[in-house]
Amino acid sequence: MHSESVSSAPSASAAPTWDPQQYLRHSGHRTRPFLDLLARIPELPSTGRRPSRIADLGCGPGNVTKLLADRWPDAHITGFDLSPEMLAQAQKQYAGTTPGGGWLDFRPADAAHWTPEEPYDLIVSNAALQWVPNHPESFPIWLDGLKPGGTFAFQIPGNFNAPSHALLGELCDAPQWRDRLEGHGRRFVHILDPDEYLMRLTDLGCEADAWETTYLQLLRGQDPVLDWVKGTALRPVLTALEGDEAATEEFLAQYRDLLRKAYPPGPRGTVFPFRRIFAVARKVS
Repeated sequence: MHSESVSSAPSASAAPTWDPQQYLRHSGHRTRPFLDLLARIPELPSTGRRPSRIADLGCGPGNVTKLLADRWPDAHITGFDLSPEMLAQAQKQYAGTTPGGGWLDFRPADAAHWTPEEPYDLIVSNAALQWVPNHPESFPIWLDGLKPGGTFAFQIPGNFNAPSHALLGELCDAPQWRDRLEGHGRRFVHILDPDEYLMRLTDLGCEADAWETTYLQLLRGQDPVLDWVKGTALRPVLTALEGDEAATEEFLAQYRDLLRKAYPPGPRGTVFPFRRIFAVARKVS
């Protein structure tokens, strides 16, 4: 997504329903890690008269795909996502010729099974691969889809041991909710640490860099952490409870009370630490 919402679940039947507007409510904080990733991506291979070819894997509503077009204004950029809701938003907002003469388009794809259909100069993924349990196993396939000198870069949340996610997992597994929600709050245990991503990418013959950053986000408004997770980690839960308004309200009230204790508001807002993991790998040959 992509954006963080980027919807690449293990199968289409398990895919959560996404709300682009809810996701974009915190677009400033969500975009900052992608800008930090973008600053570390090297120049793309020389293409002569041919436009650079870029894939945004898990493009979400397209707001960060547009930032790729700002960096490479004459490139042909394709955003891929599993969510029809996100793709519709991206298509409506950004598809077509860019001011720099490039081209933006968007296509449905599940990152769990995506294979490059043509050689790319850059494959990038922003806050999407957490939805793909075996995503490191796809690194060789994606690197094979790069031209020599091309780059594979991604940013992925690394805060799944934080109270926001730990409490969600505990609540989903509680007796009241277990039959309907067990496992829905613990979908991200497969995330690797930066050194593990670095070793995997260098073992594949890349020049690689990996790092992590914890952003101290100051969120404002009533129950802002709950509002944040409604756009991302809560989507599978809200999808599972869809159509049962009473259960949805009860679950959200219980989760809200837990979050209020874990993230008490201050006089100028609520501090919400958020760890992110980054990797940039250049294909040498």
